[in-house]
Amino acid sequence: MRGNKFGKLFSFVTFGESHGEALGVVIDGVTAGLDFNLEDLQIELDRRAPGRVAGTTNRKEADSAEVLSGVFQNKTLGTPIAVIVRNTNQRSKDYDKLKSEYRPGHADETTQGKYGFRDHRGGGRSSGRETLARVIAGYFASLMIPKIEVRAYISKMGPFSATVDDLLNTKDISPYNYPLVEKNTEIKKYLLKLKADGESVGGRISILIKGTPIGLGEPAFDKLKADFAKSLLSIGACVSFSFGLGEEMANLMGSEVSSKRENFGGIEGGISNGEDIFMTTTFKPTSTIGEKAKEGRHDPCILPRAVPVVEAMVKCVLADHFLRQRAYGDGGINE
Repeated sequence: MRGNKFGKLFSFVTFGESHGEALGVVIDGVTAGLDFNLEDLQIELDRRAPGRVAGTTNRKEADSAEVLSGVFQNKTLGTPIAVIVRNTNQRSKDYDKLKSEYRPGHADETTQGKYGFRDHRGGGRSSGRETLARVIAGYFASLMIPKIEVRAYISKMGPFSATVDDLLNTKDISPYNYPLVEKNTEIKKYLLKLKADGESVGGRISILIKGTPIGLGEPAFDKLKADFAKSLLSIGACVSFSFGLGEEMANLMGSEVSSKRENFGGIEGGISNGEDIFMTTTFKPTSTIGEKAKEGRHDPCILPRAVPVVEAMVKCVLADHFLRQRAYGDGGINE
């Protein structure tokens, strides 16, 4: 299997399966001397971890990070950083029915067809559990870009909708990653009912990035928007990506689109223009539904736990392009 590496100057390789001994990541390109805090890393992992929010999967994992290399006396060494998280709460028998049954929209059948063999327990490498390695990479990416703020939030989930203004007007951190925290009880009831019914739902996650300097991204194949798209669409349940006005541009005239620079979402010609970057992703409903969902430990909606993964992938792209721009001789990126 190929395709386990992401990035160029800031890069990482993830490894492990959902029901194997452990999952982990090896990160390359992190500069030396950056302050490392294991507690901060654990906070990011806890945001994604299963079993912490009512209405999501019942699987409970500590998701405790073990740093194997690349850090000494709470400072990065500039060498490859290896981190693992051990699996401690597998119930592989829950997936016995999936040995010969395939979930539509999941990688069950396509993996079997491609390799002729697969680990059906939790989806193997296609499991959402693989994303914990991305969250770890995102933490180290954030050390490279301390002046850039990345905030993702649920902008649409079933009957619930939120705007970027809702995000900016809230100071509380909702466990559901929905900016209108007064809706938490309603969201909990909604997800629990989906779970009881063996149903699932998709939605949208939007991203606001503040503090991005001018000049990130290349004008041809490595456009910033292209790398954002690849990073976000590589998340298993993500099915679409847009930035700025996105698909709304299909309904507007050129004079309307060009009337405001912010319509382009902080990216022009594939290069960051120094303004806030705004992006939106769409996530499909989880593939395990019906009796399989009732019998196993599955998320009726992946969005609450996907938000930190989205943030992590965005940070990895920004850190990668930060290093690329610095290779040009700064170009004002640190001003």
